[in-house]
Amino acid sequence: MSKQTFHLVSLGCSKNTVDSDSMAQLLSQDGYRFVDDPAKASVLIVNTCGFIGPAKDESYRVLGELAQGKRKHQVLIAAGCLTQRYGVEVAKRIPGIDAILGTRRWMDIVQVVDEVRKGKHPEPVYHLPDAPTVGADERGAMRVSVMGPSAYLKIADGCRRPCAFCAIPLIKGTAVSRPVESIIHEARLLRDNGVREMILIAQDSTDYGHDLGMKDGLAVLLEQLTDSVPDMDWIRIMYAFPGYVTDRLIDVMATRKQILPYLDIPLQHAHPKTLYRMKRPSNMDWVYKTLGKIRSTIKDLAIRTTFIVGYPGETEEEFQALYDFVKEMRFDRAGTFQFSFEPGTTSAPLGDPVPKEVKQEREGRLMELQQNISLQVNQSYVGRTLDVLVEGFDNGISVGRSYRDAPEVDGYVVVEGRANVGDIVPVRITGAFAYDLTGVLAEQPSLIKL
Repeated sequence: MSKQTFHLVSLGCSKNTVDSDSMAQLLSQDGYRFVDDPAKASVLIVNTCGFIGPAKDESYRVLGELAQGKRKHQVLIAAGCLTQRYGVEVAKRIPGIDAILGTRRWMDIVQVVDEVRKGKHPEPVYHLPDAPTVGADERGAMRVSVMGPSAYLKIADGCRRPCAFCAIPLIKGTAVSRPVESIIHEARLLRDNGVREMILIAQDSTDYGHDLGMKDGLAVLLEQLTDSVPDMDWIRIMYAFPGYVTDRLIDVMATRKQILPYLDIPLQHAHPKTLYRMKRPSNMDWVYKTLGKIRSTIKDLAIRTTFIVGYPGETEEEFQALYDFVKEMRFDRAGTFQFSFEPGTTSAPLGDPVPKEVKQEREGRLMELQQNISLQVNQSYVGRTLDVLVEGFDNGISVGRSYRDAPEVDGYVVVEGRANVGDIVPVRITGAFAYDLTGVLAEQPSLIKL
């Protein structure tokens, strides 16, 4: 076993994936080599997720499995959101952890590895300095994660929103935006390395630039990005906050052809009383007005959203209002989650009074409704031609995504025939399912060059 090898498991969201890849860059620069097999690694790292109950359980499970199989001379480091919030508890629960690194200081990974490997420590090394926010000293690491022809690019971290159910501000601290010039520099590097789709991510993309004194920061960033990297084919925006989709942002999305007509805007609920208890924007008139405005301004806009059912105090009447809202608005995509009780959040005093079986029933009802809507919306694309970014090919079938499909959370377009991975090809849609589309190549892929 080489002493300069590491194995890193990344759990949770795409924002965590970027942190994992940034840590891997720093380790590689220090002479370490990534290995797929944990048995062949001298350093084992789990970048944990601590957002909701099921994510915490997965983090503990993965840590436990690696700790149990850990060999002599291997070290195990627990990093990320779970350790930021529950550092000592994590170490006590999983014997065999050698170090704890919080998500606010992910850039100290090499320092932590060096400290652990200096010699035997009777207790785990705790690297949880009193940092108020995620550090901005990135030490030259790119804040990106590349997945074939697509890449996530993190534009900010942390969150200053007061959502009662959410532990992210407790974990990450308030919002910290990255400089425009750093983002543009990384966008150019991604383009130069053949990336066709750039996905901008943050806890709240629409809050970008507030801490930098920028007004309409996301719109300004998009204008500068499209001017600076005009040959980036697709730019996708994730995680918009209700109430902050401004007229300028709508206009930029409508007029800059690189920006995909796709918006992920987690609404969480549709009854004003529930939203008020959630400490979310509760003006449903704004929601109707803004959704109508963006749909009328941005041609063929695809909207993804998420909802929480079973929030403390949610009555059947309140849930029915959410159900009716989803039925009326006909979103392209919608995810539904059962409320997860999080100690320390401002919703904690409300407890978790809605019975689990009620949550499950409501989640099932809402997802069944949305699946039918998604199927009908998908069926409306049959006969149309969509550009598809090809991600794979096997046995005469190509698989990719259209502008309507964000990686990991949305569907695919399954295409008869061979197309090169990384090409954007026109596909005539011939079939539709609740999540995916099928089609045939409308032209020869060679007409669209990488």
